Amino acid sequence: MTVSDNNSQTANTAPALALYGKMLTFSRLQFSTSDLGAIEAQLTETLSNKSSNIPILIDSDVEQDLSALVELLWSWGLQPIGVVTGLLDDQAREQRLAIFPADGKRIERIVPNKATSAPTRKPISEESTVSASSDSAKDTDAATIASPEVTSSSLPTETLLSTQHITSLIYDQMLRSGQSLNHVGGDLILTNSVNSGAEAITDNSLHVYGRAQGRLVAGATGDKDARIFCQVFNPSLVSVAGTYCLRDNLPEHVIDKPVQVKFVEGEGLVFTVMDEA
Repeated sequence: MTVSDNNSQTANTAPALALYGKMLTFSRLQFSTSDLGAIEAQLTETLSNKSSNIPILIDSDVEQDLSALVELLWSWGLQPIGVVTGLLDDQAREQRLAIFPADGKRIERIVPNKATSAPTRKPISEESTVSASSDSAKDTDAATIASPEVTSSSLPTETLLSTQHITSLIYDQMLRSGQSLNHVGGDLILTNSVNSGAEAITDNSLHVYGRAQGRLVAGATGDKDARIFCQVFNPSLVSVAGTYCLRDNLPEHVIDKPVQVKFVEGEGLVFTVMDEA
């Protein structure tokens, strides 16, 4: 866990960096041809100027000269930040572009393989971060994060295909305004509340046993099986697998109720009041 004071001016106490889970908006450009002339002609019809500065992902069904394509897009005021995984992965690595998972997939899903050694836990400091603004840092200095213990005596032993294990994270402190809790590799379980102005993000499912305000994000890397469970549901934003809904668009009958949120293909986000299920 890392707690940072964003407004600190003291060089010997300020961290060199802080990891935040802020949500960004960008568009995806899908390509069915590698003909740069045809692509530029389509851009001419689609864009009204060359100064839009839109961050975009490149999603191509065919092989491309990625370097030439990136130059063309930049010349039209578009800013390629990465590619959707597929045919262009090797070129993207060479050019230091990000590689994003395809729809419905999350990065490096770990599949257990039965074997002879007991699973171990990844150190908490590598799995999660908490970032706090100056008005709330003092409240989180003593914050504790615990992962469930695993005993090999009562469970089948297994070997995982990666050193990064799927591990749920339990966070017992209130998540206050200005704080961002980001967990990768398992469910995120909050036993307290998420205040307005805070955010809780995980690539698996999110559980909030207190009042859930702020921004709630599950399936952050694209896992459409992820869900959100809240005892008192009233967020400013809720998102599962990249599909999101703002507070003004939430169904009124789910506000302040125990709610489950899931993604359903063709429907989007589905909200269920759990005591009525």
